[in-house]
Amino acid sequence: MQVIHSVDEMHRISEKLRSEGRTIGLVPTMGSLHQGHLSLVDLVKDRADTIILSIFINPTQFAPGEDLEKYPRDLDRDLNLCKDRKVDIVFVPESKNIYLEGHSTSVIEERFSSGFCGLSRPSHFQGVTTVCAKLFNICCPNIVVFGQKDAQQVLVLKQMIKDLNFPIEIIIGDIFREDDGLAMSSRNAYLTREQRKDALFLFQSLQEGKNLLENGIFEIERIEDKMRELINKGKLLNLEYLKIVNRTL
Repeated sequence: MQVIHSVDEMHRISEKLRSEGRTIGLVPTMGSLHQGHLSLVDLVKDRADTIILSIFINPTQFAPGEDLEKYPRDLDRDLNLCKDRKVDIVFVPESKNIYLEGHSTSVIEERFSSGFCGLSRPSHFQGVTTVCAKLFNICCPNIVVFGQKDAQQVLVLKQMIKDLNFPIEIIIGDIFREDDGLAMSSRNAYLTREQRKDALFLFQSLQEGKNLLENGIFEIERIEDKMRELINKGKLLNLEYLKIVNRTL
């Protein structure tokens, strides 16, 4: 397994791989890997000749006051997990080499990024699309894999790939959950015991919505109200939005 820090070196290697006719699969991450991330490697391993997993805590998708500085970091552990999963290349660039001094160009998707999380984190998706466009140009993937847990992000990136004519196939991996139903996330490490207990109401509300639909209840407002009732049981939860929508991509 190669560990590459240089943007130029990664670009040279990926271009050489493509010139040799090899299929490249890219798994972009911010590190602090868990089984959800590793399942994305599994999704692409039979479809790509070379698997690149990137680890880059992208500063432009963090708003002022968010958790950029305390975001979980454990590169040695991440590299061991990648080696065990037979990742071919781990790309770990420095921020100064991704965002050159004086950089003034970004990528903005306007259709799917403006609502929901985009309301409370208005710069977040611009940071995501910009860094992913950079990773696509550097790593030259044929296939890129993302997790369904970040549902709005998936829609935004699908639209960007389509709009900008990136010759990339996108694969979406299922949500991986802990035994108690909580979606796996690097940020789960922040939760206290009380916060972890309350967080389970999120999963329970999703299950409630699903059960209502399966039992013939199709009034969207009624389903959303029932889901809100469950979430509001969490004393430490502050609901920003809850909406049932059609996925259009």
